[in-house]
Amino acid sequence: MVFGVGPGEPPVAEWRAVRVADLVARILDGADLASAGAPWIVAVDGRSGGGKSTLARRLAEAVPDLAIVHVDDVAWQAPMFDWAGLLADGVLEPLRRGEAVSYRPPAWEVHDRPGVIAVPSGRKLVIVEGVGAGRRELTGLVDRLIWVQSDYAEAERRGLARDIASEVNGDAQATIEFWHSWMAAEIPFLQADRPWDRAHIIVAGTSALPQPPDEMLIASPALASRST
Repeated sequence: MVFGVGPGEPPVAEWRAVRVADLVARILDGADLASAGAPWIVAVDGRSGGGKSTLARRLAEAVPDLAIVHVDDVAWQAPMFDWAGLLADGVLEPLRRGEAVSYRPPAWEVHDRPGVIAVPSGRKLVIVEGVGAGRRELTGLVDRLIWVQSDYAEAERRGLARDIASEVNGDAQATIEFWHSWMAAEIPFLQADRPWDRAHIIVAGTSALPQPPDEMLIASPALASRST
């Protein structure tokens, strides 16, 4: 199975099925979860509509005491991809110090969005998921980077279907227009940042192959072709 990947991304040539529990073990390899203090921080990065949130949810089902931070919440109403400092200052650095997170990004205040981005103290594992979660500027603040590889066309189909159904960006036409404006920023950002080159694990996000519910397809970054 080889995906039709997005611009600049090397496709994986060989996948293997693993149980979700085994994927968790790979993610936590090297983590000292018995000690108090800072949690193990895992960035789940990938293209829009590619399966990042689904992977985060599946990990949360398998790991007790896990927290998820969504990049979309940190970046809400911020300029596209100009939010690395917000995520670092408001979320990642407090976690590194072993502190609880209760963060309201500046745009939340400006637009009166209620609530906070919260991570209680004492969590052993924190997943940060979203496009750019593993961006280069944050490398020293995360312990593992998972790249979710998806078929480019299928990710777009799924992403548009999801956004149209939720009406998050208006009606169907407005959603399609927003998607294309977003891609005009996402594609060059990922081409320049190349998070797949820094990934510790690659996970298939849009596989059409039948799989048991407790399995996922993964690959080592070394199995991604470097010819593209």
